[in-house]
Amino acid sequence: MLVVGIGEILWDVFGEEKHLGGAPANFACHAAALGDRAIPVSRIGRDALGAEMLSSLRALGTPTDHIQLDRRLPTGTVQVKLDDRGQPDFTIMPHVAGDNIRATEKLMRLASRADAVCCGTLAQRSPVSRRTIHKFLAAAKNAVIVCDVNLRAEFRSLTPGDRERLKIVADAIRAADVLKLNDEELDTLRRALAREETDDRFALWLIREFGLRLVCITLGAKGCVLRGPRKRIRSRGEKVEVADAVGAGDAFTAAMTNRLLRKRPLQEIADFANRVGAYVASKPGATPTLAEMHPAR
Repeated sequence: MLVVGIGEILWDVFGEEKHLGGAPANFACHAAALGDRAIPVSRIGRDALGAEMLSSLRALGTPTDHIQLDRRLPTGTVQVKLDDRGQPDFTIMPHVAGDNIRATEKLMRLASRADAVCCGTLAQRSPVSRRTIHKFLAAAKNAVIVCDVNLRAEFRSLTPGDRERLKIVADAIRAADVLKLNDEELDTLRRALAREETDDRFALWLIREFGLRLVCITLGAKGCVLRGPRKRIRSRGEKVEVADAVGAGDAFTAAMTNRLLRKRPLQEIADFANRVGAYVASKPGATPTLAEMHPAR
């Protein structure tokens, strides 16, 4: 299967250390580890951090053909602080190359061949990248579109009065077949849309309102819920010693997409995605090496 992650790629900086990051790029790396042909689409600076990023991607066996180079804007970085439970807090650098992803003929040809595409909202803070992402999704006519809403930076605290950013998020969801979000993001979205339903009824409302096939709600150590138009599946969490939770949600999304493409039962999809996400949470950094991912397959 040809799987694409389109959006931001950046360095997660933990004090003196840094790890490859950016949700769509993490998704692509994990999808490749699980056996799919996975391609990240993003843009980096023509700088030392960008050159190091290309080297890191190639070391992971990840194609870099669709990582664009920007002469003006720098490679993206995020300062990450972990709490005592390994949960991250992100300070995301604005005005970076990932905000300037350009639609090219080469990129549209990739879209036409994709079996699945994953995108989020962070790169869509910029009109340039937002237009490119939506053009790509429209061209991916045969693909399963997964929106991992991933509310970060200016999208983190949406309110009903925040019409511009709320429209960006709503348009991203409307373009998708599958919506994935965590329980905190579910609450944020519910408040922003001025809805009062319980979690399950709100998930059903989202399915009807946005024309979705599936809503996935991750619950951290408590597992996840998959909600389709007629069926609800709960999968309990895997018990692991958490190194840090960075990238665990992206690994979950990659595993979920892997099994969705193979038309596996919802319970199997949920259990497998939980297992892979927990494995990544037990390792430092967002993208454990391919060899380390093999036990989760």
